[in-house]
Amino acid sequence: MASMRPRASARSRFVMLSLVVVALLVAGAATLLRGKASPGLLSTAAAERPKPGTVLAVPAALADGGLGLRAGPVAVPLQLRIPTLSVNAAVVGVGITPTNVMDAPMGPAQDPVWQQAFWYRGSAVPGALSTALIAGHIDDPRGRPAVFAHIDRLRPGDLIVVHDTRSGLDVRFSVTDSKTYSLAQASDPTVLAQIYGAGPVAGAWPQPSADGLSHLTLITCAGTFRNGTHDHRLVVYATRVA
Repeated sequence: MASMRPRASARSRFVMLSLVVVALLVAGAATLLRGKASPGLLSTAAAERPKPGTVLAVPAALADGGLGLRAGPVAVPLQLRIPTLSVNAAVVGVGITPTNVMDAPMGPAQDPVWQQAFWYRGSAVPGALSTALIAGHIDDPRGRPAVFAHIDRLRPGDLIVVHDTRSGLDVRFSVTDSKTYSLAQASDPTVLAQIYGAGPVAGAWPQPSADGLSHLTLITCAGTFRNGTHDHRLVVYATRVA
């Protein structure tokens, strides 16, 4: 999928998510990059800890279990739906770049990538009792709104749906909060742990959440475009409700 790889531009409006994946720089993280199977790629139903009396379905494996994080973007059988924003986006599974940042695929202005969402393959399958991370661009090379252009309008209680195109399963999340971070804050391990959830920042695959719930994080760029990227990151937090 070469057309979806980042490309250089002297002063473009390409939106670089570029969150440093601290987990991949700490001791012991090398095993994650050798293609070892990840719970984020496999069905996590057996590892779930549902609330008493509640059993919620989880999408099955989204990609090849042997696919390493250094591999390029791959299509996954999900759609991201945000009813209040009229978003209905195909989802691509992404890993990390050679510079150890989460991949943010790009292409020409007409490339559909600007209207696609990016599920980080080092995070949980959406709906598992952990944290799934999905990113998206804020605008395209011509400055037109991209898939996450308006997620700043989301408010607590707004619905986010991750739809499994194979089974028809809808995993429903409710927005709980949104925060804007400077680039320095977005590189802080404590903030990264909030964004990625338990596991990745400690050099591990996704771990069960401390509160026993299923979480979803949406992230995009925000602020002023300077030095090749925007100077802030907007993060929307949501928790599964059905």
